[in-house]
Amino acid sequence: MAFDACGIEAHRRKVEAQNKYTDELADKFAKEVGVNPRPNETKEEIDERGAFIRQANRFIQKFGDKDDELKAEPNRYGIYWAHGCHWSNRPVIVRDILGLEDVIYEQHVTHTGESNKYGHGFADQDGFKDKETGFYYLSEAYKNVDPNYKGRATTPTLVDLKNKTAVNNDYHRLTNYIEVYFRPYQKTDIDLYPVKYRKEIDEFNDWLFPTINNGHYRMAFCQSPEAYKESYDDFYDNLEKIDKRLENNRFLFGDYITDSDVRLYVTLVRWETSYYHNVGPMKKRITEYKNIWGYVKDLFSIKEFRRYTFFEFPNDNPGFFKPYAERIAPKINYDLEWKTDGKRKELSSDKENVYLHTNISFDDYKSDISVSHWNSQKIADRNPFNRAISVDPSINPLKGLLKNN
Repeated sequence: MAFDACGIEAHRRKVEAQNKYTDELADKFAKEVGVNPRPNETKEEIDERGAFIRQANRFIQKFGDKDDELKAEPNRYGIYWAHGCHWSNRPVIVRDILGLEDVIYEQHVTHTGESNKYGHGFADQDGFKDKETGFYYLSEAYKNVDPNYKGRATTPTLVDLKNKTAVNNDYHRLTNYIEVYFRPYQKTDIDLYPVKYRKEIDEFNDWLFPTINNGHYRMAFCQSPEAYKESYDDFYDNLEKIDKRLENNRFLFGDYITDSDVRLYVTLVRWETSYYHNVGPMKKRITEYKNIWGYVKDLFSIKEFRRYTFFEFPNDNPGFFKPYAERIAPKINYDLEWKTDGKRKELSSDKENVYLHTNISFDDYKSDISVSHWNSQKIADRNPFNRAISVDPSINPLKGLLKNN
């Protein structure tokens, strides 16, 4: 199901359901299905320096034509995603842009019980169960594959609805699999991942992950001042590079939206409206970046992005001093504030179109999707500074190359 922009009413309904879902019920359900409590990032994913090193994704099986690869099929898979998780906003945005709503099922998840002891569940569903699988917890899809799995069940997770198993939670490449291998089922000829330039897009995406996408989490979960300063500086220094890049490019790679824009947008939105309050003083708000702010508003004006943009705020509490998110944010007209002024169109040679269109055959569109080293089981490989990019991120290496015929 899709929700309207802002999502405040949907959030309130979710919270109301959550209030009925007690920890006692959560314990009961967990015992019934044999689910363990959710591991804690701040205890399990911290290195000796106090830095947050995100766990590797457990399910990284690729889509493709080989016997051991997943096969794209209509009505076989479901994307399980969370409102507040920008990793999981990506695949549902891509799904809708490409017209795959009737091909890939989607289900949002919620906290479980009052304390979210068991991670992602279905608090706002009848009986606190997912109607497609009968799960109380997303982790059941992991347990059905690997009964000994000890890590976190994360969003997004692609679930095989037929077998009720998790098959892919690789947010590094999941959108790419959807873009490439589900292309025969698209209702549109939109191309977010042009075959000729996948190397450049992958390289940028793998740089974007540690610097910007994971930047907030590195600040929010780290346990030492040194790790905090390191991640803080890295995040803001690289936002400046993005702002410079967008000075002369409507989107990250020029005139048309690519997979990379989806990844950047969801992070910027969550940072501006929610995540910032977990990390201490802000150096700059997203609204203070001349080019980034216009870019965010430009994308917000597009229905597929807007549909999965949620401005969620907690219910009132009886305290005397109430935070900004309760006192002010719910009263802001975000639809008006985030409305684009249309000026960024002037940066494009194709002002009225935001998508690249491709009519090449599926055989010519297919390619082997690269493997991200961020999924390595070696912690050293997942160090956020273990990254390389051949072109300064402030420069668009595909300037003028993406063109509609």
